[in-house]
Amino acid sequence: IYSVLLPILVILFIYYRRRDVYDLHHGILGLFFTVLITAVITDAIKNAVGRPRPDFFWRCFPDGKDYYDSLGNVICHGQRSVIKEGHKSFPSGHTSFSFAGLGFLSLYLSGKIKVFDRRGHVGKLCIVILPILMACLVGISRVDDYWHHWQDVFAGGLIGFAVATFCYLQFFPPPYSDDGWGPYAYFRMLEESSAQQTNGVNALNVQIMEAQVLQQRNEQNNQSYTSPEEHDSGLEDLENGRSCQEIHRPRKEGTITAEHV
Repeated sequence: IYSVLLPILVILFIYYRRRDVYDLHHGILGLFFTVLITAVITDAIKNAVGRPRPDFFWRCFPDGKDYYDSLGNVICHGQRSVIKEGHKSFPSGHTSFSFAGLGFLSLYLSGKIKVFDRRGHVGKLCIVILPILMACLVGISRVDDYWHHWQDVFAGGLIGFAVATFCYLQFFPPPYSDDGWGPYAYFRMLEESSAQQTNGVNALNVQIMEAQVLQQRNEQNNQSYTSPEEHDSGLEDLENGRSCQEIHRPRKEGTITAEHV
């Protein structure tokens, strides 16, 4: 409830305020990755180490009477499943789960409210520390209930918070970054959309330039092209001009012109 459902409720609340589906998707996805990876690592170490819990004596001897064989080996006469569970003290599963989910929530909130904006808002820092404090109280309760040693709780806290940090940075920038308030996918979407707009504008400019070039070529062709009638009239004008020139050309002595003939 406190390590999974509580962070999901906070992520949904932020989505209700900002309407950022990228943030909602990657926030919940990162949280699930954190919890599942932490569970695998914790259970693998538990089965490999097999450290007895602090209350292992009462698991082995429910009536408080210890039994040994002739060689001094312990003879447990308690319930087999309870005894098997008593060998899974290191590391603390509750602590690792708490630091995984609440640690991810702490990193998520630190990016959203911009804790590391260099303005010294102590109130923001308190909001970020609150999930970590809750996880610490869970670990302390495991020691008080004699289910774990303090080393188990310490190791579980390190495992959970380390996995939470790696999974958070897989989907979000660091909280101290200027873009720490949004996931990588959101900024990638903005870059792709801006690139598409730029390509569209460039294509439109190219089409406009091509249209202008074609228009200029048409205008030049229209200016250089003349119809046959205009061409014939030009020839007649040219011939009339030549005849007029011949008529008005000064005569030379001793030459016979068309007028003499």
